[in-house]
Amino acid sequence: MASEHEQSFGLGVGNKSVKLADPNQSWHEAYLLEEAAIRKALGDLAVDVQHFGSTSIPTIKAKPIIDIAVGVRRFEDGLACVEPMASIGYVYAGSKIVPDDHIFGRDIQGDTRTHLVHVVEYGGPTWRNFLIFRDRLRREPDLAHAYEALKIELAAKYANDRASYTAAKKDFIQKILSEGA
Repeated sequence: MASEHEQSFGLGVGNKSVKLADPNQSWHEAYLLEEAAIRKALGDLAVDVQHFGSTSIPTIKAKPIIDIAVGVRRFEDGLACVEPMASIGYVYAGSKIVPDDHIFGRDIQGDTRTHLVHVVEYGGPTWRNFLIFRDRLRREPDLAHAYEALKIELAAKYANDRASYTAAKKDFIQKILSEGA
């Protein structure tokens, strides 16, 4: 069930491709609408829901895909989210792609990704890393712009290879995480 607002929010990138968009203040509104839908669908399964990823940093270019972290009490509870998430238009991609992360995607027009939801253990290492990285970039504009510059360079290099683009950002992200919050 794709929202009629996804196009107006400027959301969507073809699967496997990398295309960055200028910061869009409406991405926060898109997140808030999706957060409400997820909370309604998951009820008590969701301990917390957070916007993270580059669309949550209001000053940098991003792939126009809303990244959402859903914290559940135990990682295994992520499987109980499959049917409720399907009811609001998400497809379960599994938990083997990224360790400790149940991944759900929503596409429009068959192959244009608009949202990516990561269901992880609330307070666990993955949850903390998502928020530490986001919060550092929000607090430190120079760091956010260094990340943006890296993303621009990698997007040009890996325009049709999202997996390589993501892998190439890993060292930068790990460095930020190793420095802590």
